[in-house]
Amino acid sequence: MDVLLAIGTRKGLWLARSRDGRRSWELSEPQFPMTDVHAVAIDTSGSSPRLFAAVTNEHFGPTLVTSDDLGVTWDEPDHAPIAFPADTGAALEGVWQIVPREGVVYAGVEPSALFRSVDGGRTFELERALWDHPHRANWTPGGGGMMIHTVIPHPTDAKKVTVAMSTGGVYRTEDGGASWNPANHGVTADFLPGEFPEYGQCVHKVAMNAARPERYFLQNHGGVYRSDDDTATWKSIAGGLPGDFGFAMLSHPRRPDVIYNFPLVADALRFPPEGRCRVYRSEDAGETWTGLSNGLPEGGFFSAVMRDAMCADDADPAGIYFGSRSGEVWGSPDEGDSWHSVAEHLPDVFCVRAAVI
Repeated sequence: MDVLLAIGTRKGLWLARSRDGRRSWELSEPQFPMTDVHAVAIDTSGSSPRLFAAVTNEHFGPTLVTSDDLGVTWDEPDHAPIAFPADTGAALEGVWQIVPREGVVYAGVEPSALFRSVDGGRTFELERALWDHPHRANWTPGGGGMMIHTVIPHPTDAKKVTVAMSTGGVYRTEDGGASWNPANHGVTADFLPGEFPEYGQCVHKVAMNAARPERYFLQNHGGVYRSDDDTATWKSIAGGLPGDFGFAMLSHPRRPDVIYNFPLVADALRFPPEGRCRVYRSEDAGETWTGLSNGLPEGGFFSAVMRDAMCADDADPAGIYFGSRSGEVWGSPDEGDSWHSVAEHLPDVFCVRAAVI
């Protein structure tokens, strides 16, 4: 089995490859060094894999690059593939999510907007109904900015797309983008009036299980939630975790009751509880949780895992991966039961994506 892991960091992109069933990994040299790589994607739906990377250069700004030979060469367009129309008065500050799906490529960007491409990512169009949404005036930046960081196309209904943003909450369309509605019922925002505001939540990440697409999981700025009714309502599932603050939320690619989370102590103390590096797994959709640490640091670990720095591959059993703000990347070939190092001493890890190639 040949598995590719793309690792986006504060100072470039690394590619890790395992050709022996995820027992050992070969790490590439840094690509696009000294740039922010906030989003990566691996599209395996075509005859050969296509890699996407959102690269932000300090001097030249953000762009989207692609590779059709596993990172040996990259296509860097001579135009800005993602750009706001002049009448919006906005400029692209960064790309935070890339999602290829059935011939369409979605990009979630900063300032909060969604772009859509039908030509493999060479050109993108702004989703106008979301940009012109009447709630926009009330969306505000979170600690990391004001961006759409989660894009979830429905696996069988192309008209349904769910997005999440900081700070604004969850929104979804069921008519192919003609209209967008908030989907935050049951999610708190303690900095806003009312217990459950219609919108304005600081959502950190949302995950959907492809095996049961009406089920979603959400890591909020404070709180962990599940929806069993296609995001119509949310209920708390944070009870068995050592903390309800965090960034990452991962759903198993096939098992609808299995999810992963990396909890931190609190907003004002963004460290793992007791300084222990632990991934928490639930096998009953969040009703109970188990800390997984076999092979991980048992103490003295005061780093964190960002919202897109945890992922799964599509093998069976699924491989689970995460990267830390202190530059370590770990992988598990057995769905979290045991862990081993994939890479260390990298820059701050923003995102990881894996696929069997």
